[in-house]
Amino acid sequence: MTPPSPPLTFTATPGRLDAVLSALSGQSRSQVAGWIAGGFVRVEGSLALKASVKLRGGETVSVDVPAPPDATVPPEDVPLDVLFEDEHLIAVNKPAGMVTHPAPGVTRGTLVNALLGRTTLPEQEGFDGPDGFRPGIVHRLDKDTSGVIVVAKTVQAHARLAAAFKNRDTRKTYLAIAAGTWKADAPVQVDVPIGRHPVQRQRMTVGGAGARDAQTLFTPLAAHRDGHGRTLALVRAQPRTGRTHQIRVHLLHLGSPLLGDPVYGRPSELMSRHALHAQFLDIPHPVTRDMLHLHAPAPDDLLEAWVALGGGVPAGLEEL
Repeated sequence: MTPPSPPLTFTATPGRLDAVLSALSGQSRSQVAGWIAGGFVRVEGSLALKASVKLRGGETVSVDVPAPPDATVPPEDVPLDVLFEDEHLIAVNKPAGMVTHPAPGVTRGTLVNALLGRTTLPEQEGFDGPDGFRPGIVHRLDKDTSGVIVVAKTVQAHARLAAAFKNRDTRKTYLAIAAGTWKADAPVQVDVPIGRHPVQRQRMTVGGAGARDAQTLFTPLAAHRDGHGRTLALVRAQPRTGRTHQIRVHLLHLGSPLLGDPVYGRPSELMSRHALHAQFLDIPHPVTRDMLHLHAPAPDDLLEAWVALGGGVPAGLEEL
């Protein structure tokens, strides 16, 4: 693995941050935009909020340049739970613990490695930015989130699937166990922006740096009070937007963090990961335009944790 580069430090000239940093570093505007979006750029020690930040000139601009992944991503023979596949795309029930694609520090054991072991993925530039090598990837699931993920197998399919997510032509439905006070069958709509945490770069937060609009509908399917007087719920989450860590941040905003989430809540003895599963995804096929209804049944570890808490599994759990 390539070691991380030492921080780059520049004295700014007047102008937009992305244009100035591009000129000073010799990197493309898209590369610089990736650095800023990834939380790697600071102006006078403060995390840069936007590429469009106006610089007066004379400010110290620093970049913690991420190490690029190795230029070779080996195909791996890893069993996959395939939900749908044709010549245009493949949909997989991603297991918890699997990273979606190679990135700095991770080049093996990812979903992309496993997919390359069974099929071809469209060639894309992927080693010139902080997000890693992403052939065919149009959306991501966190490492410890299980469930439905769709990957393009052609350049055309990639463009059309990406457009479907961008234009919100998809319907995403997650299953979660959340703490807090919930009333069964009482939906809660959350509409608050999400941005990068101003200090802890790997976290997102309500507001924050470069905040963007974010909407999630939460519907409790079953609520239960445990032996310690805490109310927990089996919750259906339907994000309208696709911000990083959106469901986890919105639940924390409600005072109802995910069970077992060490970043936005706390670990649990009942699960070795956070209790979040991408259960359903409706998306138009990139060629036929017919709606694909993809379904990954609730995983055993999540259901076992819910039952161990004393909750009952509601009827119709695997139906929308």
